[in-house]
Amino acid sequence: MTIGWLLAAEEGGFGVDFNILETNLINLVIIIGVLYYFGGKFLGKTLSTRQSAIQTAITEAEQRKKEAAAALAEQQQKLAQAQAEAKKILSEAQTSAERTREAILAQSQTDVERMRATAAQDLTSQEARVMRELQQRIAALAIERSEAALPGQLNDDLQRRLVDSSIALLQGE
Repeated sequence: MTIGWLLAAEEGGFGVDFNILETNLINLVIIIGVLYYFGGKFLGKTLSTRQSAIQTAITEAEQRKKEAAAALAEQQQKLAQAQAEAKKILSEAQTSAERTREAILAQSQTDVERMRATAAQDLTSQEARVMRELQQRIAALAIERSEAALPGQLNDDLQRRLVDSSIALLQGE
């Protein structure tokens, strides 16, 4: 039967055409029609699902972008606050250091003045001690010379007057 069918095609009947260019075009039209008819629903669902997945991904990406922008703004605000706090701490530290410096300078000045006063007092007391020692030494030398000179100049009458004068001085005190 296959031979009869081939022969019928040659005589202008229905049969298989071996011309590749003509048959491919017809086959393509048939395949596209079948795909459109049966695959339209499937392809439409697939494309619809794909479109909704892409839309969801875009929405999620936009949401993440907004969250990232909010987080960035928050972190920038925290950074600004930290920088302000650091400036404040630095300013307070500088003020504290200046006050401490002034206090140390004032204490040093007070210590210098106290040392000067102590040195002056020590000098005055040393001076007074040296003066007492000099007076004692002068008095001792004067007594020594007087004792050395008196035996030769002292007679009985002079001795009585000295004793009377000393007694009178002791009674008056």
